[in-house]
Amino acid sequence: MTKWVYAFGDGTAEGTSGMRNLLGGKGSNLAEMSSLGLPVPPGFTITTEVCTYYTQNGDTYPDGLTAQVETALDRISALTGRRFGDQENPLLVSVRSGARVSMPGMMDTVLNLGLNDATVQALAKSSGDARFAYDSYRRFIQMYGDVVLGVEHHAFEEILEHEKETKGYVLDTDLTAADWQGIIERYKAVVEASIGKPFPQDPHAQLWGAVGAVFGSWMNQRAITYRRLHTIPETWGTAVNVQAMVFGNMGDTSATGVAFTRNPSTGENALYGEFLVNAQGEDVVAGIRTPQSITEKARIEGGSDKPSMETVMPAAFTEFVAICDVLERHYKDMQDVEFTIERGKLWMLQTRSGKRTAKAALRSAVDMANEGLITREQAIARIDPASLDQLLHPTIDPSAERTVLASGLPASPGAATGEIVFSSDEAERLKGLGKKVVLVRVETSPEDIHGMHAAEGILTTRGGMTSHAAVVARGMGKPCVSGAGGIRVDYAKATLTAAGRTLKAGDQITIDGASGQVFLGALPMVKPDLSGDFSNLIAWADDVRRMKVRANAETPADARVAREFGAEGIGLCRTEHMFFDEGRIVAVREMILADNEQGRRAALAKLLPMQRSDFVALFEIMAGLPVTIRLLDPPLHEFIPHGDEEIAEVAAAMGVPADRMKERAEALHEFNPMLGHRGCRLAISYPEIAEMQARAIFEAAIEAAEKTGAPVEPEVMVPLVGLKAELDLVKATIDATAKAVEKETGKTLVYSVGTMVELPRAALRAAEIAEAAEFFSFGTNDLTQTTFGISRDDAASFLGAYQTKGIIERDPFVTLDVDGVGELVKIAAERGRTTRPDIKLGICGEHGGDPASITFCETVGLDYVSCSPFRVPIARLSAAQAALKAKG
Repeated sequence: MTKWVYAFGDGTAEGTSGMRNLLGGKGSNLAEMSSLGLPVPPGFTITTEVCTYYTQNGDTYPDGLTAQVETALDRISALTGRRFGDQENPLLVSVRSGARVSMPGMMDTVLNLGLNDATVQALAKSSGDARFAYDSYRRFIQMYGDVVLGVEHHAFEEILEHEKETKGYVLDTDLTAADWQGIIERYKAVVEASIGKPFPQDPHAQLWGAVGAVFGSWMNQRAITYRRLHTIPETWGTAVNVQAMVFGNMGDTSATGVAFTRNPSTGENALYGEFLVNAQGEDVVAGIRTPQSITEKARIEGGSDKPSMETVMPAAFTEFVAICDVLERHYKDMQDVEFTIERGKLWMLQTRSGKRTAKAALRSAVDMANEGLITREQAIARIDPASLDQLLHPTIDPSAERTVLASGLPASPGAATGEIVFSSDEAERLKGLGKKVVLVRVETSPEDIHGMHAAEGILTTRGGMTSHAAVVARGMGKPCVSGAGGIRVDYAKATLTAAGRTLKAGDQITIDGASGQVFLGALPMVKPDLSGDFSNLIAWADDVRRMKVRANAETPADARVAREFGAEGIGLCRTEHMFFDEGRIVAVREMILADNEQGRRAALAKLLPMQRSDFVALFEIMAGLPVTIRLLDPPLHEFIPHGDEEIAEVAAAMGVPADRMKERAEALHEFNPMLGHRGCRLAISYPEIAEMQARAIFEAAIEAAEKTGAPVEPEVMVPLVGLKAELDLVKATIDATAKAVEKETGKTLVYSVGTMVELPRAALRAAEIAEAAEFFSFGTNDLTQTTFGISRDDAASFLGAYQTKGIIERDPFVTLDVDGVGELVKIAAERGRTTRPDIKLGICGEHGGDPASITFCETVGLDYVSCSPFRVPIARLSAAQAALKAKG
């Protein structure tokens, strides 16, 4: 019989940390902590395979599951001395989800399960605290009603807030046992009115309702959105963890908290977290009460007047610090832990690899390597390359004049400027219009995931450093300020009031997630500092990677940024980008619209010195590093004037009638220019274009070499070749131009001619094309378009549906389609090498900056990847990780 349930607790566990896919992250870590002898409340895990069965079989369970759950419940009873459903000494349990990867706030949880009208009296008697018992019961009704029965959360909150307002209470802890009993009756009435039947009293029915709700939550909209954003397959499913309840709300000797073994914002090796006395876990992350610092040092630094856990619970604190050290050394990574103290007894409820900012990830990885906890190779492998993007963009200029609106907690570092929005739907809508927004909420919830993703940054008026907003923002790499209590938000009026000012939706603010401050208006930014941990880790990565990393750049500004980020040359200079400059476009249009070679050459003569000066600048900046220059690629229609005013301007510059110019523009119109008269086809139809560009390249190479003293060996790339004969023709023009320049200058040129492989035919005929090409650069943007028969510009309208329906896992324009496009790359590389063993192979599409695509490039043995300048560090780290993975 299939084993569906794995027990843990009392120093033993049926599962191990190696069973993460089956038990989920939470379940495997609970099993591991139990095996380490740590104080873990006993429980059991229902596997992810049950979730898959449940979702694929009409919300039903597999045979044998019920019996295995009953056996596991009996084991918990034996360990705790309490029995599930017993009216004298009841066992209460928590029911939590646990996917194989952390999805904070995405899945549903139910606490205090097993309480009913009878067992709550038994709990009051056994605990000696009626207030605690009825508080726990009302929490259970509220959670179960929301998560399992579908009763709106606010319906319960309204009853509670009305009670507090009527009685003059400020905190939930002010309510008495009698108060809670009255609220419980009203809660049950709300449930019955909502679902048409009483709140369930049978603990076993409660348990299976909660298990079904957790499995069902795997398919709720916020979980689906989170999986899409983090590329998590639907087929993974979630496990369910059922665990004996321990109570942090049993008075002033009880507490609950969340902590990180290192600071998740900065990476500092110091315990970082918050706790609440007389509370349950949801109170900490929900932001309903302001949590207290765990350490005295953090309390002093935060300026809090509330005592730290170190002060009020010194014995539990000492044990907790020791356990955190054990966990970090065991997992060899920063841990995010949840704990409860029940009447002085410490219990560990969860550990997992802590979500952290890129800055913290770098510091902790470098520190751990220097501490000898992990190797440098492990430090390299640990950093998500995409997360480096958080560090490569500007922060607030320190010299900028600032008007501080409010201060909150520095929940996730980085700065963000944008228009104020008060709803996640509005944030997503404005993002779609190209606007930058800051999402402002009283507190965020998992339903805000899409708005948080769309926003530049997040600002909340409630919640601590471990609130939903803080944890999710750090995971996304978004700046976040939480708990800005000096701000008042009015959703109905769409206003924000702070420091005597009232701002409305659409007004600009700037938030600084590093300091926790909120500023009026848009503040200027400065470049990031990439020294210290960043440069150390990237230097370690450079020591192990095999592939070179170049940048796609055609302006001096881009080239300088690329060099600052460590680019080892230019892998793609798109010469047409130089043509769109206001001072050049008229001459370009003259060349295109000329109806004979003489007219074209006259216009090209104007462009030659402009192109030459561009290339000189690039060669000088690159100082001897390779520079690949692509000849004119796009269809001519992209340069053609379309309006009557533009046509008249070009016609006047060329001294021809506007009507004649309009006729010429119409004659150049193409039905599908992406597959039309472009790339090498232009150089074949108009060899004078390739001749001018080649001359500009070669004259610039000689001039730059004389200026810098460094050798310049340009790589001239012919685009869109599908036939060797095409490359032969264009190469003949390039070589003839080189000879002419050598004769004119008396200098010897060293250069190479290659092609951009962006057509399936080029990949298939690579052996033949390599007879003429000295290098291949895979233009995977167009290779993806021509392989799929999909226009990248139009794909967004249906690729989302393809991903939702499981037809494709990832957007092929973001991550290379290894099975199809990748196969063509592999074929071209292999066949090209059979003809020319030393052929240089690179990739210069957008995939050159995508970590998963770079891993593929390593497996094919490409010599380099080329990407946008700001992605160069990402590519350097990705190439190192790919090399380590290839070594095994």
